[in-house]
Amino acid sequence: MANTPQAKKRIRRNERRAEINGNRVGRIRTFVKKVESALAAGDKEAAAVALAAVQPELQRGVAKGVLHKNTASRKFSRLTKRLASL
Repeated sequence: MANTPQAKKRIRRNERRAEINGNRVGRIRTFVKKVESALAAGDKEAAAVALAAVQPELQRGVAKGVLHKNTASRKFSRLTKRLASL
C-alpha cells in the first residue's frame, strides 16, 4: 500500500486516467466496428462515410496518447485497403 501522500495521489489519478482512456479506446473501437460492419455488408457508400469518421477518431487517440501513431496508421490503412477492394 502507498505510504506517501504523493503515491496516494498518483493512485487516485491513475484510476481516473484509466477510466477516461478506456472510454476513448472504446469510442475508437465503435467507429472501427461501424466501418467493418459496412464492409461485411458490402455497402461501399456507408463504409466510405464511416471510414471518413474513423480517421479523425484515430488521430485524436494518437494525440491523447491512447494509441501509438503507427497503430492508428496501420488500422486506417487496412480499412482503406478493404474499402478499395469492394
